[in-house]
Amino acid sequence: MSKIGTLYGLGVGPGDPELITVKAFRLLQQSPVIAYPKKRMGSKSYAHQIAELYVQQSEKEMLGLVFPMTRDKEILEREWNKTVEIVWERLSEGKDVAFVTEGDPMFYSTFIHMMRVMHDEHPEVPVVTVPGVSSFLGAASRFNLPLADGDEQIGIIPATEDREAMRKALENHDTVVFLKVAKVLPMIISLLQEMGLADKAAVATKVTSSEEMVWTDMRELERAELGYLTLMVVKKG
Repeated sequence: MSKIGTLYGLGVGPGDPELITVKAFRLLQQSPVIAYPKKRMGSKSYAHQIAELYVQQSEKEMLGLVFPMTRDKEILEREWNKTVEIVWERLSEGKDVAFVTEGDPMFYSTFIHMMRVMHDEHPEVPVVTVPGVSSFLGAASRFNLPLADGDEQIGIIPATEDREAMRKALENHDTVVFLKVAKVLPMIISLLQEMGLADKAAVATKVTSSEEMVWTDMRELERAELGYLTLMVVKKG
């Protein structure tokens, strides 16, 4: 049997193609297979777009992987196993596979589950991750906003409909980053107004990308319909 290839999880940043590390660039160049999350509707993810800029596609196998958007555990397990086997086919031939992901591969990333299932099914596969710039770091840079200084505490919170949990997050931290906030934005804005923090918040969608939009006035957002890749930073100090 040939030597097993290495599975690389490459963070390629939040959207700006220049926010990619030298190491991620090198591994994109070296790996014969570039795997990326493939959208069913045909549009390209940021990770796919960025990877294309840095490789000669004619010299690579560009491996688009579809990930199921469902909570059905049976469907999830079946589809994930299929996806991992597709990647394993290349690895078992001795080919390295670079899986590109937006942001960082170890921070709310599709790659986390890929790594877990691969370890369960094929524990002999070497896995290497390369950190990337996460969206909340891109937002801090865009806003020129220090997320934490000195002894300040920061919370990075997936936004949910649990108003009391969101309130406690705000009460217990000097800075809070609400991820994927679009789906509960009216409730979060209402909570900020109630707590006297509405003027302490800033919102970004698709931060650092060519489609970036930012808001610092929450009144402009009360009726806005924002996309999935939207976050809010609230800094109390």
